[in-house]
Amino acid sequence: MDLICLGLNHQTAPVEVRERFAVPGDKLGEASQRLVELPGVNEAVVLSTCNRMEVYFVADEAGPALERVKGYLASGFKLSREDESHFYKKSQLDVAKHLCRVVSGLDSMVLGENEIFGQVKQAYMQALDSSATGGLLNKLFQKSFGVGKKVRTKTSIQEGQTSVGSVAVDLAEKIFGNLKSSEIMVIGAGDMSRTTAQRMAERGAKKIYVTNRSFDKAQDLAQELNGEAFSFDEWEKGLAKVDVVVSSTGATEPVVLAKHVEAVRRARKYRPLFMIDIAVPRDIDSAVGEIEEVYLYDLDTLQQQVAENMNKREEQVRLCETIIEEEVEQFKEIQR
Repeated sequence: MDLICLGLNHQTAPVEVRERFAVPGDKLGEASQRLVELPGVNEAVVLSTCNRMEVYFVADEAGPALERVKGYLASGFKLSREDESHFYKKSQLDVAKHLCRVVSGLDSMVLGENEIFGQVKQAYMQALDSSATGGLLNKLFQKSFGVGKKVRTKTSIQEGQTSVGSVAVDLAEKIFGNLKSSEIMVIGAGDMSRTTAQRMAERGAKKIYVTNRSFDKAQDLAQELNGEAFSFDEWEKGLAKVDVVVSSTGATEPVVLAKHVEAVRRARKYRPLFMIDIAVPRDIDSAVGEIEEVYLYDLDTLQQQVAENMNKREEQVRLCETIIEEEVEQFKEIQR
């Protein structure tokens, strides 16, 4: 029996290709069942998420079965010769190793993320309920779930953010405990501001205000974040009530000066003010960081934290890979 995986993911295919091969979550079992109806395909599981579509199958002979699976993709998803360049093929123990990496979050866009564990489990359960799996895939997927749990409990793969926006949010939570009672002001509506504000919204920020030289852009971002826009000449007033400032305007000179913060300190009752300057050149004058209750972080400081987190993650990835290698060896013994 040959064990094969044919698939594509965010590393091999752009979103416009991935979306063409996406299978709705409630149709995964049906898709798996159709595959086992192909001659020579004995077991199958179809996995489909926003970042990947993979077909795991067991065949009498790899070559003929692979061509039939490609034929299925050609008829159902219009697989072309050009599309094939985005697909990867794995066989035998490489399939086991790959699936364990996927379930453990090592092959995800966000390293160590949890969502993929549930997505793989859902795909497997639908295939199982559709009678598309058998002894080999049942053992393989059960083994991968055990590995996924082990990786998450025995390592720190999920600790430490690896993007500037996420690091900024982590630092804000260290200051305020959580963001549920915090109000955020975003100065500038560029990509970095958007990403950082989105992370804060995801963590439950109470209110987000957006200001930008182009009021239309401020309104667009505010609507996207469920926030409120105000004109650029009013941002100084906003300092009096917010807890966090995210600034990235593209200005050539500092926008926020020490005098602006000094003017609202009493009105703020000297509450902590977390300021994130992700602009180059910098938007917030360094003198602002000398004010007692102000915590000022610029892009270099945030990127240094990202680099430290990446180094820690790399150590954890090596540990995860060791665990997977050991577990795949055990699976090899089970196969015999």
